[in-house]
Amino acid sequence: MVPRTEHPVIVHRRREREGEPVNDRRLRRLVDEGSVVRIVAGSYVHRQDWEALKPRDRHYLRVLEATARARGQLIVSHHAAAAVWGIDTLGPWPTLVEVRTDRARGGRSSGAFRRRALGTKDVELVPWRSHWITSPAQTAIDLAADLPFTEGVVVFDQALWAKRVGGPLTRLDAIRTLTSSTSITRGGAKVARATAFATALSDSVRESHSRVLIDRLGFPTPVLQQRFDLPSGRIAYPDFFFAEHDHAAEYDGVGKYLDPRILRGRTPQEALLEEKDRADELLRIVSRLSRWRTPALHDPRLLYDILSAAGLPSSRPRPRLGQFRV
Repeated sequence: MVPRTEHPVIVHRRREREGEPVNDRRLRRLVDEGSVVRIVAGSYVHRQDWEALKPRDRHYLRVLEATARARGQLIVSHHAAAAVWGIDTLGPWPTLVEVRTDRARGGRSSGAFRRRALGTKDVELVPWRSHWITSPAQTAIDLAADLPFTEGVVVFDQALWAKRVGGPLTRLDAIRTLTSSTSITRGGAKVARATAFATALSDSVRESHSRVLIDRLGFPTPVLQQRFDLPSGRIAYPDFFFAEHDHAAEYDGVGKYLDPRILRGRTPQEALLEEKDRADELLRIVSRLSRWRTPALHDPRLLYDILSAAGLPSSRPRPRLGQFRV
């Protein structure tokens, strides 16, 4: 897959005024008022355009603008590479653009960049604009070596996602081959654990997050995206299915009720009713159906209670508040 290069919104740049003077006082006032957002030095977008972007795409825009001003060739890596490839993450996006450098240069931050002195030997790279970018597999490995286990699994799942438009960014065998040939001086054990847990079947960041918590809470290993033919003729693929207990389960994100791209012309009320009808039909086929939203992922006790109340057994006791990082 080719890394994207197009701008998602219109960017206004000081250097493109073709000799016209810039009213710095007015520009500062617009930024202070919040109607204009500064991406990097000299690049600005209208607030409404900025807020319409997902956090990943905001960072991608910052990567585009920062690298366009860079002197010399860069190796875009880590979160910056993930944003370009369309790999979503669980945590917040950084404010600086990460680039990989030789170990001898040392790691430091300056201007819009954070330099990661991890070395450039045996790193899998792809040409991008006038620079280089770490491949999807390399990007996922680099992030998994840095991040906590759950976030590492999310990154791998995103890179492997089978339903991605255009196909998955990479495959598990490619990640394992690259891992075995890449020198990981720190975080190698985390990469190995996250790789072993990764799947191509998680359709969202929160599904991956849920899958890790289900395992850590001691519940049985579910089948992912099990097909069910509903009485109406529709097909349902619940996120999780515990076959031995005839128990389906799903993360219920709000995006399906609010995101215009998912609604596809329907009103939120219509989408909600369709989802309720689907759940009712699914319950005519399976014995139990559990659903949860994001708060249950922030506090694993809630997820434990939801699944336990529906009769799903766990090998572990209910977790204490703050027992483990989520």
